Amino acid sequence: MRVFDPVLFILRKKGTDVWSVPSNATVYDAMKMMADKDVGCLVVMDGEEFKGLVSERDYARKVILQGRSSKDTLASEIMSEPLITIPPECTVDEAMRLITTNRIRHLPVLCEGKLHGVISIGDLVQWISFAQDQTIEQLEHYIEGKYPC
Repeated sequence: MRVFDPVLFILRKKGTDVWSVPSNATVYDAMKMMADKDVGCLVVMDGEEFKGLVSERDYARKVILQGRSSKDTLASEIMSEPLITIPPECTVDEAMRLITTNRIRHLPVLCEGKLHGVISIGDLVQWISFAQDQTIEQLEHYIEGKYPC
């Protein structure tokens, strides 16, 4: 592992709370949990087994637009699978590549089969913005002759 891994930094900053539902939960219950927890996706798990992710996007596309009932549809019927995951040592560039290539918005972070958190595209964009601000500040200090000894 590198001395400084952005994905680990992002998880430490945002927290490692991950909310999940079993695959037999109704979509209504999943959406209610997302609203209560103020998150955009939930991990679908049966015991310790990861099944997929269910997101607001899945709800919009696979329930609302198809005229289905959220109280009669199970999370397993609309979840995104296969579950695309990243290790904690993944770089932000690698994570962004996965997100854009697979047209997804969330990446679970797994280490030795254990879930450490979920990184969203928003988290990655925020990190990139932070890193760019730091680079600009360092360049300004260098130009002004205020760089550290």
